[in-house]
Amino acid sequence: MSSYDDIINLPHYRSSTRKPMSMEARAAQFAPFAALSGHEDAIAETARFTDSSIELTEDEYRELSIKLMTVMSMSPKPVVKITYFCRDSMKPGGMYKTETGCVVKVDETESLLVMDGDVKIPLDLVTGIDGDFL
Repeated sequence: MSSYDDIINLPHYRSSTRKPMSMEARAAQFAPFAALSGHEDAIAETARFTDSSIELTEDEYRELSIKLMTVMSMSPKPVVKITYFCRDSMKPGGMYKTETGCVVKVDETESLLVMDGDVKIPLDLVTGIDGDFL
């Protein structure tokens, strides 16, 4: 004889004062939750791929300098494609970006290349200058 023999055949209890819970509300009680909030984001950030920047040779720097001087001497300013390395703020490395537009000025005090649309590119991160005139 078990300890539940006295209640095993009784009907399921239904409250007369409360209405039954909906199936959605019952299911919500057993829904999974994130025990470690932010863990998925941290894993995704770790898995995100970043490039490493390439070091240009002296000849490549000289070629970029000549191209930039050519662009700045032209009037009207031609449309160019500037390729540069954009450092990642979250982890080592970054990615290469290309901006297309006219070079407005070279800010030597801040070491920036300023393009139309107020795009500012650090000169030391520029890896390529291309255009139809070059």
